[in-house]
Amino acid sequence: MITKRIIPCLDVKNGRVVKGVNFEGLSDVSSPVELARYYSSAGADELVFYDITASAEGRALFTDILREVATQIFIPLTVGGGINTVADFDRVLKCGADKVSVNSGAIRNPELIYEAAKLYGDQCVVISADVKRVDGVFRVFAKGGRENTGMEAIEWIRRCVGNGAGEVVLNSIDTDGVKGGFDLEMLDAVCQVVNVPVIASGGAGCIDHFTTLFKSLPKVDAGLAASIFHFGEVKIEDLKRELHKNNIPVRLS
Repeated sequence: MITKRIIPCLDVKNGRVVKGVNFEGLSDVSSPVELARYYSSAGADELVFYDITASAEGRALFTDILREVATQIFIPLTVGGGINTVADFDRVLKCGADKVSVNSGAIRNPELIYEAAKLYGDQCVVISADVKRVDGVFRVFAKGGRENTGMEAIEWIRRCVGNGAGEVVLNSIDTDGVKGGFDLEMLDAVCQVVNVPVIASGGAGCIDHFTTLFKSLPKVDAGLAASIFHFGEVKIEDLKRELHKNNIPVRLS
């Protein structure tokens, strides 16, 4: 049976890990290198590194910090932020990333996913979708959740997977940082239309939220969280023990 993955997320701004609520009100947390090293030894299955202002600021992702993070960890690393071209994929992979996450770049150029998947393989390409309800419809947002594209999210994600994305990270802006639980309705809608791994992001506040996620939606492959791990509210080791007790398959260190 395929084990469920637990993935901490480093949202990096100006070289520091930050965290907000509903993608706003960012506060400083720690050094990405120190946190990465900690998570690699604390039982995380993978790590996600987002340069969260690269797209909005129209610049390339910071690679010096990324290189340093990659040298400190022994788990798969997914990297995103300011990925607009195949050359950006190449640069990030050469810095030590295992997978590359694309959001705004794919919105601007939907062919980017197809081109990258052809060059590097589907398993390397992750579509990260920032999604929010607008008048009852799931809409895709760009530039770190700042800009409503007007696109319906579920069809957009299905199209990206059809173009070669090998994994979906679904970031619910509605539940981000609120700690009230994952957005099960939104996740279920995505799981219905794709047959690649789906990672739930946004809303984790306690261990029970992960148990509910995997019990309610067996098709979800992983749970991603930031602040509850960063601030020590939930230890990954304790989380995995509880999931194991609930017959949810996880990798125990």
